[in-house]
Amino acid sequence: MLSLDPFKVLLPAVVSFIVGIIIAPFVIDVLVKNKIWKKKSVSKSIDGKDSPITAKIHNDEEKKLPRMGGMVVWLSVFITMFLFWSISHLFPTEITTKLEFLSRNQTWLPLMAMIVGAVVGAIDDLLVVEYFNKSGNYIGGGLSFYKRFIAVALLGLYAGYWFYSKLGIDSVYIPFSGDFHLGGLLFILFFVLVTLATFSTGIIDGVDGLSGGILSAVFTAYGMIAYAHGQIDLSAFCFVIVGGIMAFLWFNIPPAAFQLSETGMLSLSLSLSVIAFLTDSVMYLPIIAFPLVVTTMSVILQLFWKKFFKRKLFIVAPLHNHFQAKGWPSHKVSMRYWIVSYICAMFGVIIALIG
Repeated sequence: MLSLDPFKVLLPAVVSFIVGIIIAPFVIDVLVKNKIWKKKSVSKSIDGKDSPITAKIHNDEEKKLPRMGGMVVWLSVFITMFLFWSISHLFPTEITTKLEFLSRNQTWLPLMAMIVGAVVGAIDDLLVVEYFNKSGNYIGGGLSFYKRFIAVALLGLYAGYWFYSKLGIDSVYIPFSGDFHLGGLLFILFFVLVTLATFSTGIIDGVDGLSGGILSAVFTAYGMIAYAHGQIDLSAFCFVIVGGIMAFLWFNIPPAAFQLSETGMLSLSLSLSVIAFLTDSVMYLPIIAFPLVVTTMSVILQLFWKKFFKRKLFIVAPLHNHFQAKGWPSHKVSMRYWIVSYICAMFGVIIALIG
């Protein structure tokens, strides 16, 4: 008998893409009508100093590009999951029941992480726009870094505790070595650290198509790993996210109709950290998401160089802005990041399957 697993994994991804294509024009209309864009362009670096190069690259006064485009991604995921769940309960047959992929042991936690990330990110996005951001005290607008840090850390703390208390997991798989037992407290703290690390990847948003292309590669890789591990529901969840991202990309390639922004980046990065632990392949995350790691490290190194060597390592950070400052057009930056992302994702899957 033909297995339904490939259909269960890929069909929801197609549905998610179609859902995203349908809802995106409505989302764009709402964002534009309510002027959900930044009050002013970024003119300062992360350390609070004037950054004319960054201001030139991110000239939001000219673009007036709406934020909260990430709504297309997570709405596509939620609607698709609800659609398959509804069909399986309203028309229960052997096929419809097997195609449902909402399960307590595989998809509840990453779904909850996505919901929390979407809500916290949406609050931050709304506080950036002119109507809500009256004072403009915080450099980037919206929630302060400290508040977002605390929110993400608390989610990581809860998720790590859930893994330890409900699943009995207190170890991390080390490639070509085996499980390394950390114990309850260290495992939870490590979970929080990974969650905060994925949260930092939000710096890749801003260049048309960049964030969506990179994240589609990362979630494709984890969908393949989950499928190889027999975690079919989780694999379907990963590919549903890919479908939503592809719908977002349809409207985000130059000239972009909106940005992924915090509601998109937080929802995706938090669910990614949970998925990495659920597949017991968190140690492969730096390989699979290597462009994200390099981009985050470029910001850290830039701050380090400026503090201790009194000069810049890059023309401007993060790294993709450095390439833009060197004269690369945004589409060149995005497409080369995409290529590197998929190569890294494929290499990470290979290592995960043989490790």
